[in-house]
Amino acid sequence: MRLGLESESSGFREFKTSHNPEFSKSRNPEFSKSQVLEIKKKMVDYKKYTLENGLRLLVHEDASTPMAVVNLLYDVGARDESPDKTGFAHLFEHLMFGGTKRVPNFDQPIQNAGGDCNAFTNADLTNFYNVVPAENIETAIWLEADRMANLNINKKALATQQKVVVEEFKETCLNQPYGDVWHHLADMAFKVHPYNWPTIGKVPEHVEKATLADVRSFFKKYYLPNNAVLVVAGNVQSEQVFELVEKWFGKIENGLPIERKLPQEPTQNQPVTRINKANVPVDSLYLTFHMPDRKNKDYHAIDLMSDILGSGPSSRLYQRILKEKKMVSNIDCYISGSMDPGLFIIEAKPAEGFTLKMIETEIWKEIQKLKSRKVAKKEFQKIKNKTESTLVFTEMSLTQRAMNLAFYEVLEDASLLNQEGEKYQAVTNEDIQRVAKQILVKENSCTLHYCKNEE
Repeated sequence: MRLGLESESSGFREFKTSHNPEFSKSRNPEFSKSQVLEIKKKMVDYKKYTLENGLRLLVHEDASTPMAVVNLLYDVGARDESPDKTGFAHLFEHLMFGGTKRVPNFDQPIQNAGGDCNAFTNADLTNFYNVVPAENIETAIWLEADRMANLNINKKALATQQKVVVEEFKETCLNQPYGDVWHHLADMAFKVHPYNWPTIGKVPEHVEKATLADVRSFFKKYYLPNNAVLVVAGNVQSEQVFELVEKWFGKIENGLPIERKLPQEPTQNQPVTRINKANVPVDSLYLTFHMPDRKNKDYHAIDLMSDILGSGPSSRLYQRILKEKKMVSNIDCYISGSMDPGLFIIEAKPAEGFTLKMIETEIWKEIQKLKSRKVAKKEFQKIKNKTESTLVFTEMSLTQRAMNLAFYEVLEDASLLNQEGEKYQAVTNEDIQRVAKQILVKENSCTLHYCKNEE
């Protein structure tokens, strides 16, 4: 179940928003059935304003909390980078906390105001969020406007963050088991589209060798009011918020409209396989398939299909291959949910005595069953109920509501957030079979055997 935003700068899992770091059931109290039903009745209401410089402002009022969220989403991600200068969007996630002449440390004023802040980047977007007591929203609004207009991009700031990002690359991709798996999967699946590299970058040298001119050019093109959506949510008044945003953001000059002409990935017509050996504890299997973009009419059916196959202990792959046959120690299925056509992904780790080839064969058997027989009514309804529960619990998080409003506004229109439940419920059994036959085919697959180095 994927809704809006998540980060994990090394790979595709950044899109799997049911595991958003700001939304986890374990961090929320248990809710009664009556509370859940009450939330289902509500829409995520908001008011929308557009400043003269193009900044889109969405205000969501919620008087039930003493807090407020100031969420600024920039419509820029790794897909906007050049193939020889990757990792820049992620670098700017770090640079934006480097401060300005007026505020050399972004975190400190937020903490002084009793709040917290963070950010994440993925292949499509960069998101900054601040949670503060509602009476202190002006502090967060002013700080976001200040770094949009006056970010320090000098040699010292750049050198500092280059070291941080390069070390992160080494730690998460080079020195961690399976850390470079998304480099392999992206390279196998995408030949011309910039999803060819993960968010953290293709190689650390791209960030390491970035010049001041490079990063300043990237900043001036993308980090502008006309390429951003600001959401203020919580115990606030819309008109007051608009006045504050106009006060601090209104004088920031806009830039040229962003015209994306990204190369379209050609249709894959034959399977791609790769074996990679590395210093890992156990072998691992990754099976991917190309799928349509986030706005495609079949997105919700494909998302439900991934849950039927491999999301959680009641899913088919878990029940058949892990629980019954005990062939794997772990198995999962998810989708990238990206703005442009992305990936449907299955991954598994074998139990002792079983090979990757044996597991691969069993996975294809389950895929064939999905294509040939309709999902049982009880199983299908259970998946839809689980999806509905995820939507409900997501709406209980003020931060997640703010993030999702921003995401859907960039995707197309914020009103789409309130249509998600209906779209999932409208998926039919025939839809599941149809998309399975279209997508889950050998010719559309990439298979990676990530193997333990025996030497």
